[in-house]
Amino acid sequence: MRVLTGLQPSGKLHLGNYFASIKQMVEAQKSEDMFMFIANYHAMTSVSDAKRLRANTLEAASAFLALGIDPQKSTFWIQSDVKDVLELYWILSQYTPMGLLERAHSYKDKIAKGISANHGLFSYPVLMAADILLFGSDVIPVGKDQIQHVEIARDIAIKFNNEHGEIFKLPTHKVDENVATVPGTDGAKMSKSYGNTIDIFADAKTLKKQISSIVTQAVPLEAPKEWQNCNVYNIAKLFLDQIGQEELQKRYERGGEGHGHFKMYLNELVWEYFSEAREKFGYYQSHMDEVAEILEAGAKKAKEVASNVMEKVREATGVY
Repeated sequence: MRVLTGLQPSGKLHLGNYFASIKQMVEAQKSEDMFMFIANYHAMTSVSDAKRLRANTLEAASAFLALGIDPQKSTFWIQSDVKDVLELYWILSQYTPMGLLERAHSYKDKIAKGISANHGLFSYPVLMAADILLFGSDVIPVGKDQIQHVEIARDIAIKFNNEHGEIFKLPTHKVDENVATVPGTDGAKMSKSYGNTIDIFADAKTLKKQISSIVTQAVPLEAPKEWQNCNVYNIAKLFLDQIGQEELQKRYERGGEGHGHFKMYLNELVWEYFSEAREKFGYYQSHMDEVAEILEAGAKKAKEVASNVMEKVREATGVY
């Protein structure tokens, strides 16, 4: 089973990236044919500075490796190192009805958040479809907000296949219902676009500041607290097993502790959980030659798969 996913290097990796995607990737590579890329073309919809995008891309590569992506088990590369994806993006655009893109929730949400509208943002799902279909992907792990993009890729593939034969596999999405949407510091979905993230590799001071900014209800210290809809609890539970969650729930219900105490507890959970990864991240950041070799080898493997697919697509469409 080929599992494919990509993450944008549009900023520092945060808890939402990890629990909604990276953790699944690390697990999947143990038993599946894992394809994982750094989506730097996609990141151009939110990052326009060349130096920043390049730095973010390399930093993301170090971070993924530190968090457990194994280049011996996974095909790991930078999106722009396999140019076939742009050719396929254009070809698939000819099979994409305008109405399909106009119904895309992600575009509407980002515009509503104040992100400038442009063609790249509007046609984002077509490039994502090219990412998925170019590598014969079977399963796409996504958060709930990305399910529609996989469905759009299926719709485009079906339309193409109806005209040219069974060239593209029809991918399916996979959502971990427990962590499909990770709340940010304001309670909305954690996203760099919304400025509500808790960064994985933040230094101790920054991490404390981010966690301290989590929005909570004003409740007297001695009073019981509601944990069900508490942003602090809903982030902390991601780090806890069932027993740990139940113990934290009791602390909320007992009263005598304020949300500040729970934020301190969350800070300890995050810092400890990523302690080993933090050391590895520091290593890769100071050994970028190793990272470059890993990415080059991954791109070579990805190109071999992409070339086979594109040969069929070019023949079908008459593009040479």
